[in-house]
Amino acid sequence: MKILSVVGARPNFMKIAPFIRAIEKYNKSIPTTHIVSNISGINEPPPIPHSSVLTPVEHILVHTGQHYDDSMSKAFFEDLNIPEADINLGIGSGTHAEQVGLTMIAFEKVLKEEKPDWVVVVGDVNATLACSVTAKKEWIKVCHIEAGLRSGDLTMPEEINRLVTDRLSDLLLAPDIISIQNLKAEGVPDSRIRFVGNIMIDTLEANRKKAKAMEVGEIVGRMGRVRRGGDGKIERCADCERGRWGEGRRYAVVTLHRPSNVDAAETFAPIVDFLADEVAGELTVLWPVHPRTKKKLTEFGLFEKVSDHKNIILMEPLGYFDMLRLNMGATVMLTDSGGLQEECTVLGTPCLTLRNNTERPVTLQEHGGASVLVGNSIDAIRKTFRAALAAERVPVRPELWDGKTAERCLEAILGYQA
Repeated sequence: MKILSVVGARPNFMKIAPFIRAIEKYNKSIPTTHIVSNISGINEPPPIPHSSVLTPVEHILVHTGQHYDDSMSKAFFEDLNIPEADINLGIGSGTHAEQVGLTMIAFEKVLKEEKPDWVVVVGDVNATLACSVTAKKEWIKVCHIEAGLRSGDLTMPEEINRLVTDRLSDLLLAPDIISIQNLKAEGVPDSRIRFVGNIMIDTLEANRKKAKAMEVGEIVGRMGRVRRGGDGKIERCADCERGRWGEGRRYAVVTLHRPSNVDAAETFAPIVDFLADEVAGELTVLWPVHPRTKKKLTEFGLFEKVSDHKNIILMEPLGYFDMLRLNMGATVMLTDSGGLQEECTVLGTPCLTLRNNTERPVTLQEHGGASVLVGNSIDAIRKTFRAALAAERVPVRPELWDGKTAERCLEAILGYQA
């Protein structure tokens, strides 16, 4: 069997890494006497029930190159020990239509050359949509890992990607019960749905021990940036925090990148003011700055307000281990990232989600999670932030978020019957 997996942006990398490991583990488990040969009469396997047919998997990893910023892509491949992509389409930046169109053109050529049995797509980025559509036009089976997530917000490009991909996919691998309910409400038959759990948590569990051994002060010293002297130059923090960080130091982690938060000055400026005037008055603020966000801070004249603040440390985009370690020790997370909502739930980090909706409701406090939707209303952010300061860490593990999702994903593909 030949499986072709697609990644396009950084969130995909955390989801594909455990799937690749599951394939490697499966192939190593096949006794040589059970390998099906193309030569009649040689190494013919004994009769095996369908659910345990031992067919080697040939895996091809395709990177569309949608996430073109090397600092936000290469580090994740290295951190998560993902092998170099077999094929890189090099799509790069552009509008949504440009990315989808160019990906479809390039990916069609790959499919005609490789002729896989399955195309596996993950998440909800433009590559997910483009490659699922292209595969189905070539009559190739599509499996969507992380199916059924819904925000109900059609202004989000990701929601369009999710809806189309799930409509086309032959096999829908859902991370939670709410996602399964979404798919059934849309008329998807049970035969196409499998409840496998959250593959992102496989990555977290596989790397939790290594991340925990890291020192927060070392990460800050290596990745932080500070303003020094009168020339206004921003320089690496060097070891400015390592020696004086202290075990009990309380800090907030901030990540913002969505257009709804950063693209309009009238929305972004009050958020920045709140972070500088209130959050940084209570906690040290560690802010890994997304390239889009950095551009808007500069464009709106807000960069100096945060870069000059004595209790705000701007940071370069972080690798997986660095961010996981910061999340483990944070007093509170302020973010618009869906993946961090999930990690906060399992780690127990109080999470303020600066969005009006989420495709991951299982992470919300009303469903037992750690996250609260606060949108970009400063009053709502302030109220929830005050509550989070006094909150205890309460780790929560939704059903099947157990670190074994990738194995269930592969099993579902191998056992699929149309």
